[in-house]
Amino acid sequence: MPHRILVVDDEPHIREVICFALDRAGMTTTTAHDGTDALARFGETCPDLIILDIGMPETDGLEVCRQVRKTSDVPILFLSARDEEIDRVLGLEIGGDDYVTKPFSPRELVARVNVILKRATPRPAMPEPEATPLLRGALALHPLSHLATFDGVQISLTAIEFEIIKALLSRPEMVFNRDRIMALAYSPNTHVSDRTIDSHIRNIRAKLALAGCDSAIDTVHGVGFRIGRCEASR
Repeated sequence: MPHRILVVDDEPHIREVICFALDRAGMTTTTAHDGTDALARFGETCPDLIILDIGMPETDGLEVCRQVRKTSDVPILFLSARDEEIDRVLGLEIGGDDYVTKPFSPRELVARVNVILKRATPRPAMPEPEATPLLRGALALHPLSHLATFDGVQISLTAIEFEIIKALLSRPEMVFNRDRIMALAYSPNTHVSDRTIDSHIRNIRAKLALAGCDSAIDTVHGVGFRIGRCEASR
């Protein structure tokens, strides 16, 4: 959906220039010619951003901003014919997001609008980690709860052992060499010997064997390790 922009200025020519530039940029525009009109249009259209002239008669842009901020955090880009610091500071202090001085470049105005909209658009939430357990034979690994079971019996694994078995389970057809296992199971810049990896593999096999598994991890001689059938001993 195109972004909806409310353009508020008491000069028809300024409104026309702004709307033309925004429409060309793929946005939709609604206009208001004074502060009272702006508040009415704001309630009707629920814009994604307001371009708001400060120096309007009667209800000026600063007062419009104050009223809007009572109910909404919609981004507001102020326009002013004066380049006075007091206007800029006051506008930003009461809730403005940016400030452009007349005369302005329509291209720059559109660029500023895009920046504000990008900043105001919430990032998509990160998807929840996969809740489905990793399964192989009678072995089940639950990454979210850091729980391993074999044939319904809980297996007590260390953090490193859990990461190793998780890596093997995630690619059951793959043979992992020791360097690959080390990279997946240990934090970056941690260096351990091949004997350490072999020790972890032995411990995993022993723990699963106690639970009745005689095929936890297969050794592919000269290459590395892969997950076994993980079937219960008969």
